This record gives sequence, structure tokens and C-alpha cells, in this order.
Amino acid sequence: MYKIVQKRSLNPTVTQMLIEAPLVADKAKPGQFIILRVNEDGERIPLTVAGVDKDNGTVKIIFQIVGATTKKLDNKNEGEYISDFVGPLGMPTHTDGIKKVCIVGGGVGCAIALPVAEEFRRLGADVTSIIGFRNKDLLILEDEFKACSDRLVVMTDDGSYARHGNVTVPLKEMLEAGEKFDMIITIGPLIMMKFVTLTAKPFGVPVTVSMNPIMIDGTGMCGGCRLTLHRDGQNITKFACVDGPDFNGYEVDFDEAMSRGRMYTDFERHAYEQICNLLNKA
Repeated sequence: MYKIVQKRSLNPTVTQMLIEAPLVADKAKPGQFIILRVNEDGERIPLTVAGVDKDNGTVKIIFQIVGATTKKLDNKNEGEYISDFVGPLGMPTHTDGIKKVCIVGGGVGCAIALPVAEEFRRLGADVTSIIGFRNKDLLILEDEFKACSDRLVVMTDDGSYARHGNVTVPLKEMLEAGEKFDMIITIGPLIMMKFVTLTAKPFGVPVTVSMNPIMIDGTGMCGGCRLTLHRDGQNITKFACVDGPDFNGYEVDFDEAMSRGRMYTDFERHAYEQICNLLNKA
């Protein structure tokens, strides 16, 4: 059992928790993830490690309340326990040799992008961060990004806060102005990562994307997290849980990934409604 030592609401749909898991905290690196179960007969869900405190043995997770399991998790309070918390899983984000990086985060993906930005700052790289949200009410982690970025641009789709527009707007402006990055790392909705990649392509800047597809066991056995990469005229199958979650954005078949991600939308919505009804009756 793993204790919830802190719980904090970042916005109406996003929650941050600190979980007491010293073995995971000791080994986890930026870009890696865990798989948890709220209770012993619950669904397994992957969540990226949003930070660790090795001294206190805690792991930070940030999640959006979108389905039945995240609703159950959000219903837990400080001092309560979750059943399973396995990790770290996946490959850490590649940082070697990168001196100037642009981190592009969207929505709750910013929770994944933040520890990556913090790691590059720790290593002495020049960090530009672009973070985007649908509106002001959904904004998260602005102060944390300010603290680890040499330059921060905040965007809102509706213009209710900071700059009006999506994250590709300032990215394109920077690239057209001659800005040179060793790497662009983008983390967020698939459609956002697709267009960040397309924006960078004419300028030849390497792009890393963080993929979070359907996942069950986290060891490459189930095949649920498979992705298609297009490389040297061939279609290559990779598994996000063991080969990723980071991939070369120019190789990822985003359209297939988006199609697979929509497979269980109706089922998940039904399960979410059932959980809400049960909690309301409790």
C-alpha cells in the first residue's frame, strides 16, 4: 500500500498528489512513468513521474480527471492509501549534448514537461518553455516553469490569459527569426504534438514527442501501447512502455495513434458516469 501524503488541486480538472514510494523516488528520472491501481481490483493506469523527493521518499503525480479510475483516485484524500504504484518504467528523456532546448507543453502535458525542463536547467542548458492551455481557468504550473526557464511563453486558445493562440505560433516566430535549438521536446495532446512537429520540420530541428497511448502491463507484453514509426521507407512497430515514451516526432504515425486513442472513448465515458453516480450516492 502506498500513502497519499499530499493532495492539491491545480485547477478544476487536474490534481497533484505526493505518493510515499521511496524505492521509486530513488530511481525515477525525468520522462519515466509509473503504473498504479487505486485498489486491488482496479484498472492499471500509467502516469508520468512529475517529480521526486528522494530525501522524503515521495513521488509527485499530476493527473486529469477524465475517466473512472482518475475519478476514483481523485476521491482519495491525504492520509489514505492506493493499492499499487509500480515503477519507474520506460526510458528517461535523452539529455546528453543538448545545450539549448525548447520545451513545448500543452494542458496537463505540462506536468510531464516540467521535470524535463527542470532537469535541463539543472544540467546548465538554455531552456525556452512554451506552455499552452484552452483558457485561463485551466492554467497550471506557470510559476514552476518560470523558475526553470530562461524564457517562458504562455498561450491560451481563447486569449483569456497571456498570449492568444496555440503553442505553434510563438514556436514558428522563433524559428523564422533564426532561433537555433538543439532539440524541441513537446508533450501534450497528440494533435498538438503533431502540429509542433510539422511546424519544426521546415527548419530541420530535431523533435522529441512523449507518447502516452493505451497501456496495461508496462512491460511490452500486452501490445496495447504499440505505435507505428515510419523510418527509411519502412513501418516499424514500437511499444511506448519499453521503447518510449519519447520518440522522434518525424517518425510517429500520429493519425494512427489518434485513431487508436479514440477506441475506448464511449466505454470510458460510461464507466466514468457509473463511478460518479456511485460516489454521489455514497
